[in-house]
Amino acid sequence: MSIIVGIDPGLSGAVTIINNGIVTIFDTPTMAINKTGKTKAGNNKTKKIFLEDEMAAILKAHALDDMHVFMEKVHAMPKQGGVSNWTMGEGFGIWRGIFAALGLKRTFITPQEWKKAMGLPKGAEKKESCYRAKQLFPDADLFGPQGGAKDGRGDSLLIAEYGRTCK
Repeated sequence: MSIIVGIDPGLSGAVTIINNGIVTIFDTPTMAINKTGKTKAGNNKTKKIFLEDEMAAILKAHALDDMHVFMEKVHAMPKQGGVSNWTMGEGFGIWRGIFAALGLKRTFITPQEWKKAMGLPKGAEKKESCYRAKQLFPDADLFGPQGGAKDGRGDSLLIAEYGRTCK
């Protein structure tokens, strides 16, 4: 059986690896850095950046000849801001470079394609992805201590499951 990987490429995304029925989920490695200026409350402004070396290390540690990566094919969305669209595209590009460097088989799928196949309604958000993923994988770590959905984990798990069952 091959190793299937699902990736939600955003800053709050995640990587899911399914290997012989064992599910392992990693949050996309990022770091908060200081921006210039202060918030109205007087705190330093921060922004998140991708940690490319750690992103590569996740896949490199699990990369085998029979690994196949499925990643959400992202595109600019009119109602999102320019910064949000830029970071989504940046993550997508970093992951693509890692796949090429490691020689991994990869498939890019639209959100509409994997969400429909996984039984999510049109327009489903991250929270609904987590609930659906929890139905399929009850032991998966998808929610925080207060019950909130961990952004990207449900999506990456459903993308991996799409790859495992539909391709």
